[in-house]
Amino acid sequence: MTDEVRHTLDRLKQTAAERAKRRYSGKTVVAVQVGHCSRAVGAEDVAMSLATALAGRADVELAIAGCDGACFNAPQVLVTPPGGDTLRFGRVTPEDAVGLVVDRGDPDSLQGFFAGQQRLVLGDCGATAPTDLDEYLAAGGYGALAAALSMGPEAVIETVAEAGLLGRGGAYFPAARKWQGARAVERTPRYIVVNCEEGEPGVFKDRHLMEGTPHRLLEGLVIAAFASGAEKGYIYVNAEAHLSAERVQGALAQARERNLVGEGVLGSGFSLDVEVRRGAGGYVCGEETTLLNTIQGDRRVPRLRPPFPVEAGLWANPTVINNAETLVNVPLLIEDGPSRSSFMETGIEAARGTKLVCLSGAVQRPGLVEVPMGTTIRHIIADIGGGPPPGRTIGAVAVGGPSSGVLPVSMLDTALRPGMLHESGVVMGAGGIVAVDDAVSVVEVVRKLAAYNAAESCGKCTPCREGTPRMVEALDRLAAGHGSTADLDDLKYLAEVVGAASLCGLGQMAGGPINSALHFFGEELGKLARVSE
Repeated sequence: MTDEVRHTLDRLKQTAAERAKRRYSGKTVVAVQVGHCSRAVGAEDVAMSLATALAGRADVELAIAGCDGACFNAPQVLVTPPGGDTLRFGRVTPEDAVGLVVDRGDPDSLQGFFAGQQRLVLGDCGATAPTDLDEYLAAGGYGALAAALSMGPEAVIETVAEAGLLGRGGAYFPAARKWQGARAVERTPRYIVVNCEEGEPGVFKDRHLMEGTPHRLLEGLVIAAFASGAEKGYIYVNAEAHLSAERVQGALAQARERNLVGEGVLGSGFSLDVEVRRGAGGYVCGEETTLLNTIQGDRRVPRLRPPFPVEAGLWANPTVINNAETLVNVPLLIEDGPSRSSFMETGIEAARGTKLVCLSGAVQRPGLVEVPMGTTIRHIIADIGGGPPPGRTIGAVAVGGPSSGVLPVSMLDTALRPGMLHESGVVMGAGGIVAVDDAVSVVEVVRKLAAYNAAESCGKCTPCREGTPRMVEALDRLAAGHGSTADLDDLKYLAEVVGAASLCGLGQMAGGPINSALHFFGEELGKLARVSE
């Protein structure tokens, strides 16, 4: 099988390289970054303006790329002359877009934003066309898949386990252990699901991956399916992430055409059918058992665990569920080389590699950043994000979304790591960091997080259904000046009960914002209670 797989991939690469050469050789390449973020500020209008102006120009090739994470600088255009260095232009308008090719203009400097990062999985985001399979193959894409097929499933699992790859969806469970767990269950068919629901506010990393490097995601998916013995794969995309779904569908169609998914992948004996499924709407769909129910056409409510999905997932068969960020790391680890070495030498002992962090709020440079595990929140906000706008001050930081909590500025030197960042319940989660202006009340921030959890509760279990609205009511009274110390006692009690008795992670983590606020901002809450008494 090894020779057949290698030969098939070599032929694909040769053809891809020839096509890429015919398309790009001797031309200036103009790449417009169009993502869900830049669409909102006119990136598609910039692309249309350039397409019209460059029509008939044989010396220029226009490409549509994903966003490289510098969302604050959108719309961005990258201009690469033949044999020259790439120039980056930010906040481009349709009117001045043409001048970038004619006279090159003045490129923006983003050294501060990119210098503080270490980009392993975002390396090709924003510079290449996301659904250009020729370009991905010519750059070495799907080489890790060929290597994995030649190694065999057990060797792949051992290799990824040795690298120490942890899941990146929030729980940080070892990826290889999931694959091994599903493979050990003899029932078939086995399934694999990519969780791209990403419904929480302030988190947008998976959308960037789907829109900017969908073939890397597919390659990681097929490798994981091969290792775990899965025959069917689902890529579960948020119901409102239309561009993400479109780009993944396009990449999937190309991969099918060239036998990178489907029957006998790359001439091997391994087959995998992959399908894109849209989410059923709602934050709770990101919870893995709820996600499985919606794929099956059942109600969007969680299941009791155990059994866990690797034992009894889709239609009671073994099912692996991995996050998109987890899977784009997989191709880096299969073969010995620079990418594997970079992963192994990055991060901390408890968590190797990098973490994608969604930075937003009161910073000058919001966007998606990639930093080594163990990086401090201060470095992300101050060095990469540029700190608060002139004349403003950061008063708190919301970390990890509505399932986590709020930290004071005295905790900015906290390092990102799996699990608890602080015993009050603050976790890294999927990787969202929102800098909060000191003009904004922390009580209001916590109220919004609590209100989101209450609104998104599926209603299946009583503690979450009844407890989360009561927490919001208590916070409303305090914020309006009608609360009391009894409300503080109720908040502490409700956070504990809802967390201990709820069925799924939404309810179990709903007390995080409350607990962190009581711990770090108890004096501020106490003043509100005393004033109202």
